[in-house]
Amino acid sequence: MNKLQTIWIVGTLVCAVSGAWAQDSSTRPSPGDVPQDASQDAQQQPAAAYGQDNAAVPISENPPLSGLDLPSLEPTAAPISYIQPGATFSESAESNAGSVLGGSGVTSVSHALGSVTLKRLWSHYDLALDYIGGAGYYNVQGQSWVSLQQMDFDQKIIWKRGQLSLRDSFSYLPEGNFGGSYGSLGSEDVASLGSTAFGGFWGGSTLGNLGLASHVLNLSLADVTENLSARSSITAAGGYAFTHFYGSDTTGNSFIGSSQTSIQVGYNRVLDQHSQLALVYGYQGFNFSVLGTAFHSHVIQGLYGHRISGRMDFLIGAGPQFTFIDTQSAVCSDPALPVILCPFLGGSLVPTTIKDTQIGAAVQARLRYKFPKTGLDLEYQRYDTSGSGLFAGAQSNLVSFNVQRPLSRVWDAFLDIGYSTNSRIQPLSVQQLSQCGGSTSQSGCAANNATGYSYGFFGGGLHRALGRTFHAYASYQFNELRFDPSFCTGSTGPCNRISHRNVVTFGLDWTPRPIRID
Repeated sequence: MNKLQTIWIVGTLVCAVSGAWAQDSSTRPSPGDVPQDASQDAQQQPAAAYGQDNAAVPISENPPLSGLDLPSLEPTAAPISYIQPGATFSESAESNAGSVLGGSGVTSVSHALGSVTLKRLWSHYDLALDYIGGAGYYNVQGQSWVSLQQMDFDQKIIWKRGQLSLRDSFSYLPEGNFGGSYGSLGSEDVASLGSTAFGGFWGGSTLGNLGLASHVLNLSLADVTENLSARSSITAAGGYAFTHFYGSDTTGNSFIGSSQTSIQVGYNRVLDQHSQLALVYGYQGFNFSVLGTAFHSHVIQGLYGHRISGRMDFLIGAGPQFTFIDTQSAVCSDPALPVILCPFLGGSLVPTTIKDTQIGAAVQARLRYKFPKTGLDLEYQRYDTSGSGLFAGAQSNLVSFNVQRPLSRVWDAFLDIGYSTNSRIQPLSVQQLSQCGGSTSQSGCAANNATGYSYGFFGGGLHRALGRTFHAYASYQFNELRFDPSFCTGSTGPCNRISHRNVVTFGLDWTPRPIRID
């Protein structure tokens, strides 16, 4: 672990400890909360997951560890159906707005977004739909207006002992959804389902962005939970995710599209009112737009969770991960020459098949805590990922931390930190070597020759209520993308491998009261 990685991790842990200050009063409800004057509808809640002999907490309050649902840490609101519209407008001053390696210069970026949230409840069905979309204007050479779209869908079918959920997360964005330049938590947060709970194993995240390249990312999931008894349950889930990049970015970089098929099954056992154990098996199958670069992995994890309803959610899990690689790559006819430069130094590329089995560890840990005035969320994941368009597969470590706290009746503060390391899983294929053309410069190469990269961000800001429906906010965020020194192998001139970006944003939110539809 180098010095920079140590600084990021220590900083995150320090913030996690400091996030619990002044816990002496209740949290102010969010302006987007459903009306609290509908308590008379409380009897309309869906039936519990167990029959009369149930002594355990229902699925909705304490879901299985191996499932995809998380327990709520917010006060239980009346179960009503509603529509919640909204809009946000912002202006940012950014250094290196194009996320170019070695880039500098201050430019402006504008965003105008509208949103709608739909919640519809029936006796045995729940429907949730979130959409936010609009446009952004980047005052960057080669880039102007871009479209921003994000939609999340969740349909639940509930019966006496379980539930079936159908979920989908779609986004069309010019940047990654893990710490993108849209600001920190509490401002324009345009990526929800994909970049958080499902971002690691299921493939819903783009961990870092180089340049501005619009891309579609879609994650579809189906999962079922069945309670075998008051203390045991099983879960099964299947997902399909794909990322498609449209052309190159503004500096000529091209990116690798990918698709991922995932399956997970688990057995859960309740130990007591607050503790659970689970055993989980997972499968990941990766395919890429570059020929000859598919691979798959198998994961076995044991999980332990401790939950206090409405206050704390703690989970930790670990186990072996087996990655099987079968890559159509190439070697140099002269073993003394680097493969990437072989054709230019008198050698020739000889196609070969590389078969490899890698044994590593898959890890996840999460702590969500709701103090009287402060809410914090700290999460760590380690899984195989698609490589975020930069690699054809990566072993990724992902840590994120965010905290929110009301300062007064009208002021809120928020802090958001994230860091990821990504190590290349498989070597360059014959097609990639041909596209690189013997160059490891920043442009013209489908996948650079780096063996890894890191991406981190931190930001924070203030949110102020301006009456019942309007809120103003100001935020600052710093992003860094850093390739390892192997990125510059073979370069004949200056080689930039680090991108820094600073974003200062001022914005206005409009969030009227929800409209009841039942």
